[in-house]
Amino acid sequence: MATMMTSLQSSFTSLSISSNSSFLGQRLLSPISLSAASPVKPTGNPCLVFAKLKRWERKKCKPNSLPILHKMHVKFGDTVKVISGRDKGKIGEVTKIFTHNSTIVIKDVNLKTKHMKSREEGEPGQILKIEAPIHSSNVMLYSKEKEVVSRVGHKVLEDGQKVRYLIKTGELIDTIEKWKQLKEAKDKETSQVAAASAS
Repeated sequence: MATMMTSLQSSFTSLSISSNSSFLGQRLLSPISLSAASPVKPTGNPCLVFAKLKRWERKKCKPNSLPILHKMHVKFGDTVKVISGRDKGKIGEVTKIFTHNSTIVIKDVNLKTKHMKSREEGEPGQILKIEAPIHSSNVMLYSKEKEVVSRVGHKVLEDGQKVRYLIKTGELIDTIEKWKQLKEAKDKETSQVAAASAS
């Protein structure tokens, strides 16, 4: 113990700080390394420090710089129930899907207030309610008939068509009639928007 104290004192006395030269930013050797008999060998490969990625940092991309698209258990037109978050318990229909970050937009769920400025002189400003995206892991598929949420399963029908079904109820989600109804509704909506923009 006494030898450690003497080596510590000698190392501090050898370190002289003058008033005009600052030691900030310089590397100081530890007293233990000074007291050691054998010299310290420098390591060839210094240890690299890896920091965790932040939420706002860009995700992994493919070689062509496009983001990697994620597979989701929900599709456009599915009826889902929110299972976590501020809007927990709400039921709605999926209107938009963003596969690059696994988010979806549900009708009348996760409403945000948006303040719009007036574009023309006579036109007043507006306060609008818009549907913000929600992560797909926060929703589960919902059966309207049985009024129950369920996980999704995949199976191949006799005609070779691969469809999704609700595991709890056994009801098919991807049916030809359903997709025809969705397509007709979408066509109606686009025709109404076109007619409104033309007039």
